[in-house]
Amino acid sequence: MPERTALYPGSFDPPTFGHLDLIQRATKMFTRVIVGVATNNEKDCLFTVDERVKLLQALTAEFPGVEVTSFTGLTAEFARERKAVAIVRGLRAISDFEFEHSMAITNKKLNPSVDTVCLMPSEPFLFISSRVVKEIARYGGDVSQFVPPLIAERLREKFHRQAEARG
Repeated sequence: MPERTALYPGSFDPPTFGHLDLIQRATKMFTRVIVGVATNNEKDCLFTVDERVKLLQALTAEFPGVEVTSFTGLTAEFARERKAVAIVRGLRAISDFEFEHSMAITNKKLNPSVDTVCLMPSEPFLFISSRVVKEIARYGGDVSQFVPPLIAERLREKFHRQAEARG
């Protein structure tokens, strides 16, 4: 079977069980999955790009055919550079559809050789979002049902350091 590469782009701030579910499922559909941690200067991220790449590398080390890297610029162009035939996106709810549909059309115009493949998260992960996870962690809540232990620990460390810095 010829190599079929997919790109799963995102901010992954922080990576959640939902992200890992989609990565693992994408490995069953494609021979290679590139997890592209996007550098987005408009987003105020808790973790640096390098931290997110390292966290995802640790979390996906046992997943076959997965590469984690960062990228800047247009997703469609990065997909072209990496010879991806598909861009994997997650659809948690109907509210995600309009945005993802628009992005899929735009990416297809920018790179006609790439298709967008939307996956619904497995049922336990349907309502997980990085934004909500950070909010729960910020106030000391238990995030263990949303993120792996490594991420829960890093969130505790980040928010503890922020609290100490505020004095």
